[in-house]
Amino acid sequence: MTLSNTQPCPHCGRYNNRAVSIDAVIIQSDKVLLIKRGKDPFKGHWALPGGFVEWDETTEDSVAREVLEETGLKVESCTLIGVYSSPKRHPQQVINVAYTVQATGQPRAGDDALEFQWCSINTLPELLAFDHREIILDALKKK
Repeated sequence: MTLSNTQPCPHCGRYNNRAVSIDAVIIQSDKVLLIKRGKDPFKGHWALPGGFVEWDETTEDSVAREVLEETGLKVESCTLIGVYSSPKRHPQQVINVAYTVQATGQPRAGDDALEFQWCSINTLPELLAFDHREIILDALKKK
């Protein structure tokens, strides 16, 4: 069944709206912190720490929660990079809000992150998930 955005699903009452996620660009020296995804989409690809915004949560609270869950780092501050809304950026057309993040602590892989790696901003991995290369490059332009 295909729903329009003006007609709710007769079973669950939800509308056919797009979800919202966040991503965190954490840069130290000339390196960006990436995680290896443990789940689809893009399982096994390198990605920025991030995830879905939960109910009753701001995007800033979401970025702090996701960074802590996936890397063990505590977010001290975050600055908006931009909003990424191309329907082609995610298989489920998820809209993304990306932040540059200042964080403290020692990183560790957690939640659905299989591992983490500090990658040179000059030699990013070929297998980057979603539009994360674009987000990283946009973050560097704002430095």
